[in-house]
Amino acid sequence: MLSVQLRHAFPGFSLDLSFEAPAGVTILFGRSGSGKTSVVNAVAGILTPDAGRIAVGDAVLLDTARGIRVRPHRRRIGYVFQDARLFPHLTVRQNLRYGAWFAPKDAPRGDFAGVVDLLGIGHLLDRRPSALSGGETSRVAIGRALLSAPRLILADEPLASLDAARKAEILPYLERLRDAATVPILYVTHSVSEAARLATTVVALKNGRLADLGSPQRVLGDPSVLPGGPREVGALLFARVATHHSDGLTELDAAGVPLFLPRVDQPPGTILRLRIPAHDVILCRTRPEGISTLNIVPGRIVEIRPGEGPGALVTMETQAGRLLSRITRRSAAALGLKVGMSVHAAVKSVAIAPADIGPGAGTD
Repeated sequence: MLSVQLRHAFPGFSLDLSFEAPAGVTILFGRSGSGKTSVVNAVAGILTPDAGRIAVGDAVLLDTARGIRVRPHRRRIGYVFQDARLFPHLTVRQNLRYGAWFAPKDAPRGDFAGVVDLLGIGHLLDRRPSALSGGETSRVAIGRALLSAPRLILADEPLASLDAARKAEILPYLERLRDAATVPILYVTHSVSEAARLATTVVALKNGRLADLGSPQRVLGDPSVLPGGPREVGALLFARVATHHSDGLTELDAAGVPLFLPRVDQPPGTILRLRIPAHDVILCRTRPEGISTLNIVPGRIVEIRPGEGPGALVTMETQAGRLLSRITRRSAAALGLKVGMSVHAAVKSVAIAPADIGPGAGTD
């Protein structure tokens, strides 16, 4: 468990927050200028706050009240930067061994072969960084951090410099890391898709304060804490791969509700996370007939939240989980939508992007 309590004044900005991050991936989320970098720098030991306490389990890294400040290189933090920062004159194997060389003698030895297998970099061991793709470079940097026997891993927007194809390449390895890691991972990102795919917990910051903390299902459904506002809001469902059909569709079982997607390359029985953007969910008073949409989910409205503009966010409880629909207030009025009303949600199979689908059990 990572415990963070910070208070610090900058010119024109102040940081005042506290949170706890369990094992798994805690996403540090918020708009630019919300304080994410300051939090990461304080945890890493680069910034000494005016007041605060930072601990990982029983190890206290900072306690200003008691005069404790562990130097950055003694904090046993594996840091993954945006630009990887591999040594260009060393091979991949040597870069990985460099991380292990810095591990304290009394710390558990990292499983070199296990880390190499986890990240799928065995065929890269004799290459130098100049011969790696962006995704391969990021995986090696993560491996180096893991082999340093860290108490905590900090990942500061590690995919920000990668294009969509390279992100798609590395995200499955990050999901494997989330499920295998025994230490907390504090992960900074601006991407809602990354947060939905990876998060165990989401810490949302706003103007240097804690705006929200909780499961990705709940926090990522709140437009007030998302960097892109209402346009990025969506629901996070968990479903099991039921079967693959010969017409190219994969059928999922979401707590008894069938959902159909373009083929998902996962074996039957795999639990998937699905992020469904609210703007792709259509609401109907009665079950629609004669339409091309395959996914029709019945439910009950539990909240209608008017937006600042012409829109409204409708939350509905379904057997599959909570769904969100972003519609206009005019449409809500025309349908006579009210809390407690039964409705049907229609979601096109192709509306759920591959980047919004990944393996991972639920967190609630």
